[in-house]
Amino acid sequence: MITKTIDDNSISVIPEDSEDLLNLRRIIKKDDKVIGDTTRVLKQDKDYARPDKGERIKVRIELTVEKISLDDVLDKLRVGGTISESSNESVPNGSHHSFILKLNDGITISKKKWLPIEKKLLESSNDQISFVLVAIDTSDSGIARLRGTHLEFMPNIYSGSGGKRYKTSFNIEKFFEQVQQALSSIFKEGDTIVIFGPGETKKRFANFLEKSQKLQKFKIQLVDGIDSGGEDGIYIFTKSHTMQEIMSDSKLAKASSIIDQVMILANKKSRKFTMGYNETFNANQMGAVESLVFSDKAIQDNDEQQIMDFLNDAENKGVKIYSVDSSTDIGLRVTGLGGIVSLLRYTVES
Repeated sequence: MITKTIDDNSISVIPEDSEDLLNLRRIIKKDDKVIGDTTRVLKQDKDYARPDKGERIKVRIELTVEKISLDDVLDKLRVGGTISESSNESVPNGSHHSFILKLNDGITISKKKWLPIEKKLLESSNDQISFVLVAIDTSDSGIARLRGTHLEFMPNIYSGSGGKRYKTSFNIEKFFEQVQQALSSIFKEGDTIVIFGPGETKKRFANFLEKSQKLQKFKIQLVDGIDSGGEDGIYIFTKSHTMQEIMSDSKLAKASSIIDQVMILANKKSRKFTMGYNETFNANQMGAVESLVFSDKAIQDNDEQQIMDFLNDAENKGVKIYSVDSSTDIGLRVTGLGGIVSLLRYTVES
């Protein structure tokens, strides 16, 4: 999340991924002020003008928040309320409006008083470790950027190598150039490029990148043991223990470790874990939750505001919280376990 403090009461924000939108859902409350740009259609009052025809204009408005909700679960945030200020007199104060906030949209949030947890949520994604994953072999390459627990995929890139028939004419350098160009479009300074796949192609591509001048200030991590290229290779990598080892500080690795521990405890018939919202809510009421992982299923199957209040209460108690989505196998596993799981500090009787 890109943030800029305007004054003691107002902070401008730009969400960069779905977790940022979720954090904003937890931050923005009823009666807060949200300032942003929107468009309105102004009807024409001219003679003979079509009654359905109007001019679309850009307006900057300040909204007093009445209702906030996640649209399409974690892809958009809808903020509705009453207009308290407008840059155009044709858009009157007191009328109702909704902002549809998407990734990379900017707004300013103004509160009478910012709570510590709200500022913590704003800052929580600023120091996230990001990785660009490359699963490559001689036939194709899969590329995805991992930020937090969300995977953003690019379309597979195919080399055009057709086996023995084309062996003499196949130019792997041109294939590497295509992959490098795709990497350049999503790579950001500070990212680590993680390369894996069958055979020696990954090492040749790593050497190619190191000689290149197009990607500056990057780190490369080579990974063995993932014998698939393309999108399949990336999915296999994110399920592997290798991922947990080399990305131990990433949110995805930490969330994966929690789920693995929950499954071990379940097999041992231990009660130091919970599955599902009700179990986890009750354990949190007792202060027993140490860490939890939830997916969008927890939001879909329960009252949205109730879930937000629960997450904020848990975070205030020092619980480590990780959100996951269906872009990864880990997100699908959590969904299959009721949408939310947690590790407990001590056993809680159900």
